[in-house]
Amino acid sequence: MSNRGAIIRFCASALIIALFLTYTSIKGLSYSGGDVVIQTIAPTIMESHTLSAGTVFEDPSSQNFAVQDNASSSVSSPTASVPVSASGAVQGKVIEKFISPYTANTSYNNVYLKNNTDLNINLKEFVVGKIGFDIEKNGEPQVLILHTHATESYLQHNENYYTDTDLSRTTDNEYNMVALGKIIADRLNEAGIVTLHDTTQHDYPSYNESYSRAAETICSYTEKYPSIKIVIDLHRDAIAANDTDKVKLTTEIDGKKAAQIMLVMGSQSGNVTNFPNWKENLKLATRLQQTVETMYPSLARSIHFMSKNYNESLTTGSMLIEIGTDGNTFSEAKYSTELLSNALINLLNTL
Repeated sequence: MSNRGAIIRFCASALIIALFLTYTSIKGLSYSGGDVVIQTIAPTIMESHTLSAGTVFEDPSSQNFAVQDNASSSVSSPTASVPVSASGAVQGKVIEKFISPYTANTSYNNVYLKNNTDLNINLKEFVVGKIGFDIEKNGEPQVLILHTHATESYLQHNENYYTDTDLSRTTDNEYNMVALGKIIADRLNEAGIVTLHDTTQHDYPSYNESYSRAAETICSYTEKYPSIKIVIDLHRDAIAANDTDKVKLTTEIDGKKAAQIMLVMGSQSGNVTNFPNWKENLKLATRLQQTVETMYPSLARSIHFMSKNYNESLTTGSMLIEIGTDGNTFSEAKYSTELLSNALINLLNTL
């Protein structure tokens, strides 16, 4: 990423292509065979990217928002913070489940992948393949963390029900994805891996075009900091058992409940034609899942491998990571984020 001119040209091309390829968003996921629909530095450097006025893109994720955000009956923008205790009128149950990664249709050496594409995947090729970059502890940014859907949030209470005051989205950065991103950024920076954390709420005030706005943010950072090797887009899943009930995904790590996490990786397959370097991203994702599984068995669900883009075509070190669901508590998600941070440090110290 040392060639700034090449990066600028690549990002400009990617943004133009994003106008036409309108089905590359995470919100278009659907699974079969029993799976569920998902909505899914030494000191910390935190930046908030401001979009230029008049920028217009089309985000295909918006058309599926009402389906996948099961905690809301409309496509309204996020408002106030999630309340601290369970109050208000009960809307449905919160059902606790565990999704085993070990039933994935593809696996190799502690890596489990659900292949939802028409590609034949040899996992060994990716797990043992050489990563095309080195993580350097030279004072220059190596990692960027951002949030396409920053306002995704969690329950603040641990009950078997949720109420009309339990919002699935909040602009309060103390309780949404930004709070979790800060945990990872702080941990990586403490470990000497210079990490930038963008706090832009790309899904607020308008949920539409959030992926295109996030693409613009990613490109602005990689142009300004060509030393960036890895881009992590941190999300939260949402699973519904029926029209009213939420599903929370948990596992027990060291005697404490943690929200299950999941890597969602795209590819050049199906209708996706603008993602020639997808294999480089999958190499990194398989190595991270292997690290997580080795350190914290059952924390990670199988990698969901899709015919999508998710802005992962913008770098060769991009990953989309889902932490829990809207049925999980914030404390469960926070614990998982701390564990994920440990795994990331472990992995990046080997690159």
